[in-house]
Amino acid sequence: MANEVYSDIFTTTLENRSESMADVVSKHNALLSRLHEKGHNRYIYGGSKILEELEYGEGDMSWYSGYDAITYTPKQLFTAAEYSLKLCAVPVAISGEDMLKNSGKYQMMDLFEKRIENAQKTMCNKMSEAIYGDGTASSGKAIGGLALLVADTPTTGTVGGINRATSGNEFWRNQSVKSSTAFTSDTLRLAMDKMYLSLSRGSDKPDLIIAGNTMYSLFEQSLTALQRYTEPKLAEAGFTSLRYKGADVVFDGGQGGNCPEGKMYFLNSNYIYLRSHKDRDMKVIGGERMSVNQDAIYKIIGWAGNMTMSNAALQGVLIDGSVSTDGGE
Repeated sequence: MANEVYSDIFTTTLENRSESMADVVSKHNALLSRLHEKGHNRYIYGGSKILEELEYGEGDMSWYSGYDAITYTPKQLFTAAEYSLKLCAVPVAISGEDMLKNSGKYQMMDLFEKRIENAQKTMCNKMSEAIYGDGTASSGKAIGGLALLVADTPTTGTVGGINRATSGNEFWRNQSVKSSTAFTSDTLRLAMDKMYLSLSRGSDKPDLIIAGNTMYSLFEQSLTALQRYTEPKLAEAGFTSLRYKGADVVFDGGQGGNCPEGKMYFLNSNYIYLRSHKDRDMKVIGGERMSVNQDAIYKIIGWAGNMTMSNAALQGVLIDGSVSTDGGE
């Protein structure tokens, strides 16, 4: 039977592409690319929750002389944020009719490649969109992206199982500044300066700033020709970027861009992760999937995991108050 012959080719082609597919998805978006570069796309190996340990307290230090007593009072210095496992999939299908019309090994390989390339593009685009979301898309089944982790209103809501509104959980609130009027190139630079300084802690500083159309354009207008520094790696990867106080400022707007209009995210990527399950990182799910009542073969490329964060206080967002935003969904 033709289906049995080409099913093997179909399966092999997909499985051979799964690793490169995960790599391409990571490099399709500036934030995902940065996390991939830092090794922050760490695998998870099981469990119903994804845990990120948080260090939010300080111990005691005593000044003393001679035989002074050095006291110790036990304190809670660590806690953990819990993130749910989210799943997504892109189906790839080929009908028996298409197989017959494209019979012959190389013709079939060309057809499979086109279908797989389309699935890859779909996964790239949908994942790049999801990382700006708040986790409520698809009835709460989507990953929690920047609209959740670096929220417009960080004093409300629960992130990673920690209620940001609760007294004592101030450490779990990101910085958020919304202008009362439209930013200009001058007022944006002043707001950027304040935001950057408020997110700096010793050598810990924002390393990635992502902006939509309006904010990136205003930032670019504020620069002189001598200030237009770019980051070679990002430029080589195809991202439009400039530099600001050592941080990469990346444009994610235009056609296919997903950063909400009127927003500029200040991110310290040392504390942001894309946690993928080792058995579901853009891999083919299950075995043969022959349709019961159709002459067709189906394969499903799946991913499972979530975007997580281990420090909220070092993340921030600037919001242009004159621009209507949709919360990243």
